[in-house]
Formats: sequence, C-alpha cells, structure tokens
Amino acid sequence: MFTGLITAIGTVSRARRDDEGLELVIDAPYKGLELGESIAVDGACLTVKGFANAGFVAHIIATSLDRTAFGTYVAGRRVNLERALRVGDRMGGHLVQGHVDGVGLVLHVKEHADARLIDIKVPNEVSRVSVPLGSVTVDGVSLTVNAIPEPGVIQISLIPFTLEHTTLGERRPADAVHVEADVLGKYVEGMLRPHLARLPGNRPA
Repeated sequence: MFTGLITAIGTVSRARRDDEGLELVIDAPYKGLELGESIAVDGACLTVKGFANAGFVAHIIATSLDRTAFGTYVAGRRVNLERALRVGDRMGGHLVQGHVDGVGLVLHVKEHADARLIDIKVPNEVSRVSVPLGSVTVDGVSLTVNAIPEPGVIQISLIPFTLEHTTLGERRPADAVHVEADVLGKYVEGMLRPHLARLPGNRPA
C-alpha cells in the first residue's frame, strides 16, 4: 500500500526484454532496501529482486506490461518512486494500491495562474469512477481530479511543489502516463454493479 506521495526520483539505467517480461535496473537514492520489498515505480508496485551499484532491479511480467507503459521505457528515463507504507506512517495523500488500471494519454497542457492544468484521456476503468475533487493517481502521484472536461477525460492541477519534486512537469501532449483510480470508487462500483444490471434499462435484450 502507498500514499501517492513521491519520496524520490530514480533513473532507469537499464531496460532489458526477455521471454518472461522486462527487467528494469533503476538508480535510486534509497538506503537499506531489502529483497522482496515493494516499491511503486511511476505508480506500479514492483518487487525488489536484486541490487545494482546505485539502486535496485525489478522484473515486470507480461500481464503488467499489458497494463502499463513500461515496455517503452529506456535508459535515462526518470521515474517517480515511493517505498511501501509502514504502520504509523502519515497518510498525506490517499490510499494507493500500486495496481495501475491502465495507460492514459496527455491531451492538453496549459498554465493557469500558479498551477499547470493537464487534461488526460483515461481508460474507461478510470473514467467511470472519477468525480470532480475525487482522488486519482497519475504516474504514482496522488492528485485531485480538478474537473472532467468531457467524457473519458480528467483534468489535474499541478502546483509548483509537485512540478519540482515529481516527473509530471516533464509530461507533454501525446505522452503516456500510468493511471490508477481511487480504490474506494472501484469498490463502490463493484458493489453497485449487480444492482444496476437489474434495472429495466440495463437488462440485456
């Protein structure tokens, strides 16, 4: 479990594909990492399977590659990092599972006063449970849905601190981002789905 508060920015030093998926070597400033530890990399929960001189090694299986943009990552790419929560840690963001729901597409980026507004086309799994002022995770960062400009699109607002301490300030139109919907919204939808399916207008023909 994570909070979506980025604690470091790492750099991919190696990305190697094999028959079993993708191996990433990530340079990171963390001390005391342990084998088997969970780290959110751009919002996806990955397991430390080994160590490199300046960081750690993680393996991404094929099913995770299908739901993320990791297959496009190359050496030199900067990534948002967060270590898993410990009991007693402050919950400054929101409950983030590290289970990426899919890949979003940046549509528009514009400045507004002291903030940067980004419109993102998101998968249906995310859009149908997103509400204005609700929570969403983008590349591992806990954010508030600023607005819903049109169906299937969410708008986020980035303050100067977020722009300085995460990689979201580097995102431009046509860039891909990892998105995870608020887990509370997903549970509510899951509980309501059987009941909504029984409504007259939703019954199969």
